[in-house]
Amino acid sequence: MLIDTHSHIYSEEFDADRDETIARAKAAGVGKIVLPNIDCSSLERLVSLAKTDTSYFYVANGLHPTSVNADYKKELDVIFSDETFGSLSNLVAIGEIGMDLYWDDTFVNEQKYVFDFQLTYAKEHGLPVIIHCRNAFAQIMDVMEAYKSSGLMGVFHCFSEDYEAARQVLDMGYYIGIGGVLTYKKSVLPEVVFKLPLSSIVLETDSPYLAPVPHRGKRNEPSFVACVAEKMSSILERSYNDVCEITSGNAKKLFKIA
Repeated sequence: MLIDTHSHIYSEEFDADRDETIARAKAAGVGKIVLPNIDCSSLERLVSLAKTDTSYFYVANGLHPTSVNADYKKELDVIFSDETFGSLSNLVAIGEIGMDLYWDDTFVNEQKYVFDFQLTYAKEHGLPVIIHCRNAFAQIMDVMEAYKSSGLMGVFHCFSEDYEAARQVLDMGYYIGIGGVLTYKKSVLPEVVFKLPLSSIVLETDSPYLAPVPHRGKRNEPSFVACVAEKMSSILERSYNDVCEITSGNAKKLFKIA
């Protein structure tokens, strides 16, 4: 069984063929999917899909860094309200959260505050975190310094840093999320993954984004996580079944999925 630990299949990109997409995922051996939230506008869609099958879909609730702006307090009030959390029967994580300075650093201080707020919430409620990091690794590690011995667990989703950064993540006890970028020609990830223990990795798609080869340039979907597993199998010279079994076991452990 495969687990897609990061998919936005509730988004409008799948409105025309969501049922068919889910069927393809199951046919490809994807046994469970984790759905991370983006902001207030995505909550209703996410909750609606998650409720269709609570043994297949699992929820991560949080505020994405690119949705942090001048109204971030209003976003937090809704996302972290009792009403919202009362509707999430299969909640397994806080996410996706983090920092993103790729396009703009206007709200860098607000992003730091929101990230720290959500880390604290996760720690207090015994939930792991799904961390989004883009052009902000140093800033994220700076914020996380205060949580090193807190028992907080999580995953750096869509990891794209070098091996030194990967070691820092592993030293904190966090997992590394690997997706379609692993299959790209100019990606440094194959070299990084080769040096990592398989026990530290979970697989993901980040669908509808970052489709793996041979689907690059198309809409990504959960069934394509099999392509990531196949590439990893080749890089590590491990059987495909081993990659599926171990990474899925990692995901179950992290998210406490039965």
